[in-house]
Amino acid sequence: MVKFGRQADRLSPDPIMKKRTHKFLSVCASLGLLFGAVAPLHATPITPTRDDEVIEVLPAMSGNRAEERRLRKQLAQAPRDAALALSVAQRYLDQAHELGDPRFAGMAMSAIEGWTDEATMPDGVLMMRANLQQYLHAFDASARSLQKLLARPSAQPRPQAWLTLATVRRVQGRYVDSDAACKQVAQAGAALHANACMAENAALRGDVDRARATFGGLLATPSLPGATRAWLTTSLAELEQRAGRASAADVAFRASLKLEADVYATLAYADFLIEQKRPREALVLLKEQARSDAVVLRLAIAGVQAKSATAAADVAEMRERIKLANERPDAKLFHGREQAMFALFVENDAPRALELARGNVAQQREPLDLLVLAQAARASGQAAALQEAQRITQETGLRDARVQALL
Repeated sequence: MVKFGRQADRLSPDPIMKKRTHKFLSVCASLGLLFGAVAPLHATPITPTRDDEVIEVLPAMSGNRAEERRLRKQLAQAPRDAALALSVAQRYLDQAHELGDPRFAGMAMSAIEGWTDEATMPDGVLMMRANLQQYLHAFDASARSLQKLLARPSAQPRPQAWLTLATVRRVQGRYVDSDAACKQVAQAGAALHANACMAENAALRGDVDRARATFGGLLATPSLPGATRAWLTTSLAELEQRAGRASAADVAFRASLKLEADVYATLAYADFLIEQKRPREALVLLKEQARSDAVVLRLAIAGVQAKSATAAADVAEMRERIKLANERPDAKLFHGREQAMFALFVENDAPRALELARGNVAQQREPLDLLVLAQAARASGQAAALQEAQRITQETGLRDARVQALL
């Protein structure tokens, strides 16, 4: 089994990057980077056939409904109030990360739709748009927004924008471009984040010893905030996982969860437990989590592996979620990874999984994406598919013991 990846903005959890969720790109992102996430940008309009037909029930913003209505009313009256628009958009984006519900990201995008001209778009709005594009897997668009922002004259350094660009390029498997952005993070004055950024890229290339030493040094920083320590420890756990050092990865995951049991680390450890054929432990870990797409998918896979009493219900729920998501024509294109996993590990449909995995790596190339492609290729028994997976892996420069064992 495999881990599900990370959201594209997880790299930094503290004041430079407020919400600790990551990439991921990629959970998987990816948390909340599941099937319908790009709908606000690309979906085909749905035309109701009856006056009473419900197209979709919109989620509520965090906080009380009176506050939600007040903010929406204010924004409707002043759609180009940048501070107000960003406040509303940030609340929605936080909810998208927290609940794994991509509809919140679409609502956040709507909050900043008062600006259409990039030349006059405030810096904060342009940065928010880049973050939302990243969340919605529109990686090239996110990179363009960030580059436009970074090209503007500014008296202040922009470490957040550089760090986000580094993460987006990493998700795309463009490690050289990611390195360049990591170096700019350092020049902008965020040394810890820059070092972690470079260490992550080094680890992906197989320079595990150097990356491990860097993370160890960063963790030895005096008075390190707990959230930052947890983030670095999770990164170390993932490094050990890719290196094939299961015991070390297990220790690091547990240490991270003791520091801060955030959603990303919880799901990452659940993925590791599934990979290590410890599905019952994964089920216990996930039991109290909100039933987002990401959680239900893991529950289905772990349940099948463990032959649990709840497996059939979780599988049926995940299948229904996929069916509903696929009413949007872009779901498979942008979120083939998760559907490939369901096809391969729940439905045992290797040809279908391979088709979906191939479409996915055209969009993003995190370790998990290449691992799923390799797993689907191996399960399909197609030599050409294995050669394809090997070629793509070599193109990115990824060194992952799990992938290498399959090719």
